[in-house]
Amino acid sequence: MTAVLDFLATISWWGWLLIFLSLLGLKDIFFNRKHSIKHNFPIVGHLRYFLEGIGPELRQYLVASNREELPFNRIERGWIYASAKNENNYEGFGTDQDIYSNHYIFINNAMLPFKMGENHPNRNDPGFIACAKVIGEFNNRKRPFRPASVINVSAMSFGSLSARAIEALNKGCKEAAAYHNTGEGGLSQYHQKGADVVFHFGTGYFGVRDKKGNFSMERIVKLVKENPQIRAIEIKLSQGAKPGKGGVLPASKITQEISDIRHVPLGKDVLSPPNHSAFSTISEMIDFIEDIAEATGLPVGIKSAVGKLDQWEELASIMARTQRGPDFITIDGGEGGTGAAPPSFADHVSLPWIYAFSEVYKIFMNEGITNRIVFIASGKLGFPAKATMAFAMGADCINVAREAMMSIGCIQAQSCHNNTCPTGIATQNKWLQSGLNIQDKARRVNYYFTKFRIELLEITHACGYEHPSQFTMYDVEINLSDKNLAENLASTFTYHKEKVPFGSIKEHLECPHLGGKYKEKEVKTKEAETEDTSVYDKKE
Repeated sequence: MTAVLDFLATISWWGWLLIFLSLLGLKDIFFNRKHSIKHNFPIVGHLRYFLEGIGPELRQYLVASNREELPFNRIERGWIYASAKNENNYEGFGTDQDIYSNHYIFINNAMLPFKMGENHPNRNDPGFIACAKVIGEFNNRKRPFRPASVINVSAMSFGSLSARAIEALNKGCKEAAAYHNTGEGGLSQYHQKGADVVFHFGTGYFGVRDKKGNFSMERIVKLVKENPQIRAIEIKLSQGAKPGKGGVLPASKITQEISDIRHVPLGKDVLSPPNHSAFSTISEMIDFIEDIAEATGLPVGIKSAVGKLDQWEELASIMARTQRGPDFITIDGGEGGTGAAPPSFADHVSLPWIYAFSEVYKIFMNEGITNRIVFIASGKLGFPAKATMAFAMGADCINVAREAMMSIGCIQAQSCHNNTCPTGIATQNKWLQSGLNIQDKARRVNYYFTKFRIELLEITHACGYEHPSQFTMYDVEINLSDKNLAENLASTFTYHKEKVPFGSIKEHLECPHLGGKYKEKEVKTKEAETEDTSVYDKKE
């Protein structure tokens, strides 16, 4: 035995390397029955799979240009990262975009910008932009709600995102006076860190289901009563990335904590069907909405992707005729994100946001009921210029998901479906989660939202308006087809957005239904890109 150990000790490091490679080669040739590349090209064949595995990273950091990556290119991600870190988010030497490309956005500025008075609220807080409409006001809900921020966190559930990510988002929303949509995974303890909450449920009724998996009115009433931070309820009909498709939560992923939050059993797969069991027709859905609103006192809305329009026409017709129905409608574009979806669904099913929203808005406009509904836009709109376009088309608020994830560190690794997210955001792996600093990431959410609103307001003022709700279809133009011909939104989509009732931002600040537990705070901002633009006290 001693002789063997002495012999092994004489083998150099490169000798051990040769032995390892020889054994690997023998394994590839004689024992590999799955990969022909490894069998035919032993050892070297492994390089192919290694490079394939790191392909997204190679393209992201070395190969792709600043403007060509999808879903979000490097310039877009860089703006979010810089804003979230409270760093310089300007660019120098002019735009590097192809301003003649198809669907490029042009915003028509005014000759004379809007001039704020000395006591204007935005002089003290340049990031305050509340929703111009009050959710639930038309239908006389007991607890109407005016979102204190026009940009908010979209539906992303605990389970899809990690506990630390959810907590960071909620604390950041509290600081930014934004609301936090729970997603369909139920209300977890991580959603209860101070922000306004929009409780969202889908066909699985997680968190508000009975033992048979059906919707429980008793449970949603109890949930709302025990959690006054819930300001509205959203019923998911479908989402842009996988409309009309259900899902399965494998038993292996159901922890005791998830079981308690979602009201699902341990040790069994849980099905989210494509259809709701609580209603089957548009009329039944409206009755369902009204029953929940009456029982809870909260505004109730729906979220949906858009394809066929006949049922939207039916919904608008019934609402106009009966004066009942959803208080808000969230339109989710087909370009929206998800933790996991078949490529055929994510790539091809449902319309992109710009087409979906314009078609739906026209339907409700023809019935004369747009001003009783708060329209929420969702689908890669987390940038001031895109948000401007959305407001010009009739949106009242913007929901962001992946952009919010980027503000807390998402690097677009696109491994959400593998439970291997390297930043600890879209994974339940405890080790990967441990790298996510909740307090730091919460602050970054606040920075991103605040700087977004500041820049959006600067664009608004440049166009001569006080509030983004005042944008019209003539204020934005886009390039069409290959003729490089720019047309305003009114000509492009053949409608004129209805004028949103608006008094002043001061009225919004004094509104009794204003969310966010909003308190005016002094926020110092400076124009020059080389100077500090902090929205936090440096001592914090």
